[in-house]
Amino acid sequence: MKSPRLSRLELRIMDVLWEKGPSSVRDVLAHFPESRRPAHTTVQTMMVRLEAKGALRRVRKTGNAHIFEAAISRNATQRRLVDEFLGVFGGRMQPLMAHLAETGKLTLADVQEAERHVRDLARKGKAK
Repeated sequence: MKSPRLSRLELRIMDVLWEKGPSSVRDVLAHFPESRRPAHTTVQTMMVRLEAKGALRRVRKTGNAHIFEAAISRNATQRRLVDEFLGVFGGRMQPLMAHLAETGKLTLADVQEAERHVRDLARKGKAK
């Protein structure tokens, strides 16, 4: 299944479910910082929308609370976001890598790990 496009708040909700597993709206709310916690009804609405998008599914009901779990993986979602982001750069990595290096967000260790990964893919015949 293709990962749906998610808003920032939807991603934050998904992060809770990926980390904690099946959760109710109240459980999800508890993981937001109190100073920036959205309203209960906002999170409830977002979780119902995530269900409609196929990102969440209801697994059971406990009392009045519906328990939701992630129906899409974090990995699939990250891949979609990276692909969309690279589209901003015309699909080219070089401008992005240069920016990350200039700002100190890309370390030599990161580059070496990426090189190892590319070599492993090449050995498996999957590198482009």
